[in-house]
Amino acid sequence: MADSNGQVGAAGRPGRGASRRGTTPSAASRGLTAAPKRVKPAAKRVKPPAPSQQAQRSPATPGAGFLDGLFVLVGELARQVFGPEVEQRAEQAAAFLRRRITGDYRVDPFGFDEELTETVLQPLLRPLYRYWFRVEVRGTQNVPAEGGALVVANHSGTIPLDSLMTQVAVHDEHPAHRHLRMLGADLVFQLPFVADLARKSGTTLACNEDAERLLRSGEVVGVWPEGFKGIGKPFAERYKLQRFGRGGFVSAAIRSRVPIVPCSIVGAEETYPLIANLGTLARLVGLPYVPVTPTFPWLGPLGLVPLPSKWIIEFGEPIPTDQYAVGTAEDPMLVFDLTDRVRETIQQTLRTLLASRHRTFF
Repeated sequence: MADSNGQVGAAGRPGRGASRRGTTPSAASRGLTAAPKRVKPAAKRVKPPAPSQQAQRSPATPGAGFLDGLFVLVGELARQVFGPEVEQRAEQAAAFLRRRITGDYRVDPFGFDEELTETVLQPLLRPLYRYWFRVEVRGTQNVPAEGGALVVANHSGTIPLDSLMTQVAVHDEHPAHRHLRMLGADLVFQLPFVADLARKSGTTLACNEDAERLLRSGEVVGVWPEGFKGIGKPFAERYKLQRFGRGGFVSAAIRSRVPIVPCSIVGAEETYPLIANLGTLARLVGLPYVPVTPTFPWLGPLGLVPLPSKWIIEFGEPIPTDQYAVGTAEDPMLVFDLTDRVRETIQQTLRTLLASRHRTFF
């Protein structure tokens, strides 16, 4: 409800024989009674100050006063029970909730909600990143501290956890704590809940137009050119790169004049080893594949828990594109050569990382 413009309070309705302008009885009322005795006049009642003089006007947001009191109470309880550090966290959480309720937050033209990503989404992923997969990150210095860059990585694992872990790695391990703006397939934006969550976390449709807008605005963009061919390949073909499409990412990088950063990810292949694909069922439900793994569907919901493989993410030396003329982005031979160069760099790095990884799991 909107705030009332009138003053708060109950103005009593004048009773019978009372003047609407004051408390003096009317002449007709005085004629119905005997002459009054002379008594000491009563003390003059002091009219209470108007509400605007008693307190400041309440915030325009409905229930803001109640929320303020509730957040103060929660902060005080946290301080008394858990100490000042937890109190500070409780106050930060309360301030975050207040901004979400009142709508006092911002999203960019692509729908990216930076505050929600840093406060809620990435903290949910960090236990997987740090304690389950124990991700080791190398070569963060190869990701520019400012300006646009295109991170190109291999794709694997049946469920695309590799893109999420790469996003956390860029933000947490890079000195500039940059956000990786991922490019997602059409299917991501056709799923009711996933589509909204993906946009809020910074994912954008994988098309050249959107990719170039992000790169020219100085963002770090991530792309996984293998697509569903990469994450849906059998476990027997693990760490063997699939075709990198038509090289659209190379054209986008040349037109935007930003470097390409090859990224090699080891560990994702073992999270959900794909041993079979129910192709007929996949076609019926409109999915690229329906996986069968050692744990799914045999263990039911427990089969969705990824295996705790040891991960390594390495960012290779950037490949500059600013020496090429913008028009060369339309040259199919140049685009093919650069695409093949990026793919071969990632493949060779994967072989090196696999040889240096001492254990697959614990």
